[in-house]
Amino acid sequence: MTIQKTSCFLTVITVLLAASVPDAVGAEEKTIRLFNGRNLDGWYTFLKDRGRDADPKKVFTVQDGLLRISGEEYGCITTVEEYENYVIEVEFKTGTMMFAPRVGKALDSGLLIHSTGEDGAYSKSWMYSIEVNIIDGGCGDFIVVVPRNIMDAGYSLTTTAKQVPGVRGLDYDAEGETVTKINNGTPTPRINRIGRDAKRKDVAHFRDKSGLEKPPGEWNVMKCVVENDTVTVYLNGTFVNKAWNVKPHKGRIQLQSEGAEYFFKRVDLLPL
Repeated sequence: MTIQKTSCFLTVITVLLAASVPDAVGAEEKTIRLFNGRNLDGWYTFLKDRGRDADPKKVFTVQDGLLRISGEEYGCITTVEEYENYVIEVEFKTGTMMFAPRVGKALDSGLLIHSTGEDGAYSKSWMYSIEVNIIDGGCGDFIVVVPRNIMDAGYSLTTTAKQVPGVRGLDYDAEGETVTKINNGTPTPRINRIGRDAKRKDVAHFRDKSGLEKPPGEWNVMKCVVENDTVTVYLNGTFVNKAWNVKPHKGRIQLQSEGAEYFFKRVDLLPL
């Protein structure tokens, strides 16, 4: 009897422990490696004034298992497939090269989700989309990538934010006023992430005191949880921004080339 009781007790404990441990193996099996480390299979390139799959200057290359975006010409790589309801993680670092008109300015790129419509519709470079910014001192900012003179393109997001004197844009604040953005300019160019320095300067390799962004040349991880019409952003493990009523709620994914050299180690997507 004692042996049977002990056996049952251990069985129950084993079941409870198994139930409490996340299915890491299952998640690993379901993860889609959007960047495979070898080539750009699953993506196509688009460059301003060149169009699709025309990249003579090798703006987008794979080197030693890394995706290098030189930034020399404006444009992006875009997934062939559309996605909805997922967690996406991008692991990236800045390079050293900069190109006109952004020489000496903050190194700039971006993760553009829910991208639909015409390639190059925005500034002849990108599809209309919801941008989670990748830029010195502003990783995690939201921008609605629709020209400011277009008032209804079917793109918008809602969040809570506050105005900080002297700061361009609004700062995300859970206790702030409810704000809806419909383009890159109404009512503000961007929704700044938590911890963004009020005295941020548009200069190369700017880092603020928050420590949210790694020093220049070190790897950062940005994670976006895209669930139905809500997007939640984490930077290096810290919650930094959130929006809801995001429209549209699915689309292609773009990575920007915008005047600065960036390297990407991972672009992983886990369907929810």
